[in-house]
Amino acid sequence: MLSQQSRYALKALIYLAGKDGSKPHPSAEIAAGANIPRKFLEAILLDLKLAGIVHSTRGKAGGYVLARPAEQISFTEVMRVTDGPLALVHCASQKFYRRCLDCTDEAACALRRIMIEARTQLAAVLDHRTLADAAGLVDILAGDDTPGDDLDIDAALDKVRPAAV
Repeated sequence: MLSQQSRYALKALIYLAGKDGSKPHPSAEIAAGANIPRKFLEAILLDLKLAGIVHSTRGKAGGYVLARPAEQISFTEVMRVTDGPLALVHCASQKFYRRCLDCTDEAACALRRIMIEARTQLAAVLDHRTLADAAGLVDILAGDDTPGDDLDIDAALDKVRPAAV
């Protein structure tokens, strides 16, 4: 399951992807625009800054901008910064592999094989989805052809989320 931290990080970055990248956007603006608690957002933005996903500027006109074009920042990259491995178990992870302590034969482990398949399928989707894709989707779903203007990320995503079962 996507953690709240990853969800907030993605919402903040999608917000920034839809905004003018030539000027910094204050955390208060991002928090209000993406509907994220400001205190929680500050810690997330620090992690994203340390990972090279955003740049920050101090001072009265300071704030945050994407460090690279939105087309170059994948969902996978963001999720690995905020949550760590995509895999549900460490032995199925490509970037954070660790052998399971209770596993007697990793090569014959059916659970590991299925978890590797799940991780591979998830990565296949998330590696090819970028912030630009998401920012464009939000604008399209909101019926707005001016990218970045007054994004209502939750409302737009609600239009494509499957109903809870």
